[in-house]
Parts: sequence; C-alpha cells; structure tokens
Amino acid sequence: MEIIVLNGSPKGEYSVTLQYVKYLQKKYSEDHFQIFHIAHNIKKIESDSDYFNHIIESINSADVVLWSFGLWVLTVSAQYIRFIELINERNVEKNFNNKYTAAISTSIHYYDHTAHNYIRAVCEDLKMQYVDGISFDMLDLKEEKERTKLDFFYKNLTENVKTKRIQPQMFRPIIYSDFNYSSTPINAKISTEKKVLILTDGYSKDTNLGKMIDQYSNSFKSKAEIIDLNIIEIKGSCLGCMKCGYNYQCQYKDGFKDFYNNVVRKADILIFAGELKGRYLSSKWKTFYDRSFFWNHTPSLAGKQIGYIISGPLSQNANLQQILEAMVTARQTANLIGIVTDESANSSAIDELLYNMANQSVNYAEKDFVRPYNFLGVGGHIIFRDNVWGRLRAVWQADHRYYKKHGWYNFPQKNIGLRIMNPILLLLCKIPYIRNKFYGNIMKFPSKRFGKLVDKILASQR
Repeated sequence: MEIIVLNGSPKGEYSVTLQYVKYLQKKYSEDHFQIFHIAHNIKKIESDSDYFNHIIESINSADVVLWSFGLWVLTVSAQYIRFIELINERNVEKNFNNKYTAAISTSIHYYDHTAHNYIRAVCEDLKMQYVDGISFDMLDLKEEKERTKLDFFYKNLTENVKTKRIQPQMFRPIIYSDFNYSSTPINAKISTEKKVLILTDGYSKDTNLGKMIDQYSNSFKSKAEIIDLNIIEIKGSCLGCMKCGYNYQCQYKDGFKDFYNNVVRKADILIFAGELKGRYLSSKWKTFYDRSFFWNHTPSLAGKQIGYIISGPLSQNANLQQILEAMVTARQTANLIGIVTDESANSSAIDELLYNMANQSVNYAEKDFVRPYNFLGVGGHIIFRDNVWGRLRAVWQADHRYYKKHGWYNFPQKNIGLRIMNPILLLLCKIPYIRNKFYGNIMKFPSKRFGKLVDKILASQR
C-alpha cells in the first residue's frame, strides 16, 4: 500500500509527530511510506512548481494520504495552511478526490480538537474519504497502551482502504455569496481617548472587507489606525525552535517583534479583520498568530478589547468561530468585543453592527471590562498551568516566571481550608444520620448562603 505522509511540522525530520509515523513505517514495512516535509519546505513548494507538482502527482497515485502535524496556536501551522491555499490557488483539488485519508497529531492536548476539525473539514472539502483522526500526547509513544491505540488506528485505516468503505461527512461545504456591501455616512461619531488599531491581511477600499474596515474606523471622531500585515517585515512563520521559551526572544531578526511589542500591544482596542479562506482566514493571519507565540503561553494582550471584522460566511464555520473566541479569551485573557461579518447581505444592518461594536468597544475599554472565563479559558489555563509547572518548565522558563508572579499556580491542594474540611466531611458522611442531613440540605444550602451574601453586599453599598 502506498502511503503519502504530509508532514505539517516546520521542524521537518525533528517533528515529534513524525516519530509516531516512523514507528508505523518500521512496523508495517510491507507498506511504502513516502514523506513530504510540507511545512519545513513551504518556500520551495511555493517557488518550485516542479516540486509542487511532484507532491501532487504522488498524492494522485497514492492509496492513503496521512496528515501528520503538531499544534500551532489553536490549529495547524501557518506553513501547512499555506500549502492548503496553494492546492486551491493552483486548481489541483481533483487529485485528492476520493483518496482515503486520516490525521495524526501530538501535543499537550490544548485545542487539538480544533486542529483536527480543521484538517477533517479541509479533507471533506477536497472530497476525500476521511477515515479517522487520532491525537496523542507528545510522550504517549513511550507507553505500550498508547502504542496499541496507534496500531489499531493504522490497521483500521488500511482495512477501510482495502474494503473501500464509504466514510461519513461531518462538515458541510461552505457557500459563498457575491453580495456587495455599500456603507452610508456616519453622523454621530464616537469620542474616545483610547487607542484603536485595526489589523488586516489585505486592505483594499474596493472589497467588502476594506469597506467594513473604513466604516468601523469612521465611527470614531479620531479615526482608528489601520495597518496591513503585508507591509510588516515578516521573514517567515514560527519554526517551533522554542528558543523564545527562556526570555521571549524570537530567533528571527526582522521587524515583527518590534511591531508586535510597540504597536499591537500599545493599543487599547484591537480589531482583527480578514476574509474567510476555506476553513480559516489567510495563511498571512496564521503567520501573525504563530509569530506572536514568541510570548509563549504568557497572555501578551491581557486585558485588551479585541473584536473581529470578517468577510465571508463565518456562521457556516463553527470550528473557526471557536478558534477566534479562544484566541481572545483562552490564549490572551482579553475581552471579546464581538464579531461582525458581511454575511447578512444587508448593508444597513452591517452599518449598525459595526457602529454598535465600535461603541461597545469604547464602553468596555473605559471600564477595563473582561468577561469571566468560560470553559474555553478555564480548561486552557489548567492545561498550560499543569504543563508549565511540570514537564515543560525548563523549556518555557519565561512562562514559569510569569505564572509564578501572577498566581497562576492555583492548584486546589494549596487551599488549606479545603484540605482540612474535606477529610472531616468525608469522615462524617460515613455516619448515615449525618450523611442524610448533608445531602438533604445540599440543594438549598448554596442558594441560602448566596442570598445572605447578596443582602450583606447591598446593605454595605447603601
């Protein structure tokens, strides 16, 4: 069986996920594995059409396409996304039609589900037969139990190929509109001393995106600053070298670090504006997010007000909606103002939505309002906290210093009161009478307690 492996790690041969693939390659030597280092060689793939065509021809003649990747800021790497863009730009989608495919990743399980959702949706858009996706912890290969899962994953994949089983489709195709947005002048403009910055990956006054950006900016008496990422010196996307882990110093010597620290981080209100490109925004936007990882897992935009202006049918892409929300809340502990798109195909409604978001962003910024964490933030924080405290502390030393200083190591066992109370309650509940009383009052107790607390707080405010 001919297996084409598309390695999505910029680390190339040093990819952790690739070692899982090589385990399969050595164990199932009767199958032929051909590995392409897509992310590592993306510049060559872009510039050398013969090399690109060789990859596509290999895919066309393969029995299986295996997507292999690590996690790069809530999904796959910018280089991998650029390759997927090239597939569409160069009209070679038909070479993927009906090819059996699967995905394998390694990570610390921080938003691995959104990365797998992205790859599966891409595969289904390419009309591939997506069999399975499996996500391992980086160190799982050491464990026999996890290797057994890897073996089953591969055997199940090849069995589906041999028997030509039809696979279910989980993501519906995205349908685009040819709606042309036309704005109207704004009379009551918003006054604020807060710094408003709009970042975009393609500013043009002729596009829906450009017109929405202008409309949002014109909502303010002093217009927002608009910066196109294409004018920023960015030599490349994140390489995964992790040298920034010690003191937030990126190994790239270009203009990105200064731009991010001295322009982006100085803004009070940030609007990220882009067009939907398949199942994500552009690879340029992904490069911005990946390169900003020189701040590691430290929230470099903590407390900021962040919103999105998106051209395209975002409501058809729930996975991207979750990524965009998590980018603000879970990654940055910032406040999500909202998301405005042009998909309503109603210019006056879009005008109102943009003005409302501008007004809301000022209200939030002036009050320093940041919503409490939801699951996306709480779960993400705990994953980072535990890994930076534990096995990854030596790598992410800058994170460790930040977490320690800001009280992020809030492990439950540090609560002395709970450590004393819980054993007592566990012991008392062994007595049937006390156990019945305890569970009999447990539904009423919290509400009564908070009712008294509310009365006490309101009385103190009079």
